[in-house]
Parts: sequence; C-alpha cells; structure tokens
Amino acid sequence: MANHKSALKRVRQNEKRNEINRSNRSKLRTSIKKVRVAVAAHDKKAGEETLLSTVSLIDKAVNKGLIHKNTAARHKSRLTKHVNAIA
Repeated sequence: MANHKSALKRVRQNEKRNEINRSNRSKLRTSIKKVRVAVAAHDKKAGEETLLSTVSLIDKAVNKGLIHKNTAARHKSRLTKHVNAIA
C-alpha cells in the first residue's frame, strides 16, 4: 500500500476513475447490444433509433479515452451496415 500522501491521493483518484470508466463501458456495451437485438428482430425503426444514441455514446467514449478511435469507427461502420441491411 502507498505510504506518501500524494500516492494515497492517487490511489483514491484511480479508484474513482476506474468506477466511472466501468460505468461508461457498461453503458456502451448495453447500447451496442440493443442495436444488435433490434437488427436480429428485423426491427428497422428501433434499430435506427438505438443506432443514433449508440453512435453518440461511441463518440463520447472516444473523447473520454475509453476506446480507440479506430475501434469506434469499426463499431459505427458495422452497426450502421447491419441496420441499413434490414429491408
């Protein structure tokens, strides 16, 4: 365990940031799953609605440093392709 005052503070900061990151990552994954469920059910309207909010969450995750920008681009591209494929 850390002994210095600054190291103890850093531990507290890391724990707080870790919790925030976990929460944001969970929201992101849940949102992506909702889009995939809508696509699997061939529900174009629900797919488009959830896709918009999911893309927003993905962009926010990139800005917060949660995921890499190329990973975000890949997710957005694939999800959009799946939603557009529903006829």
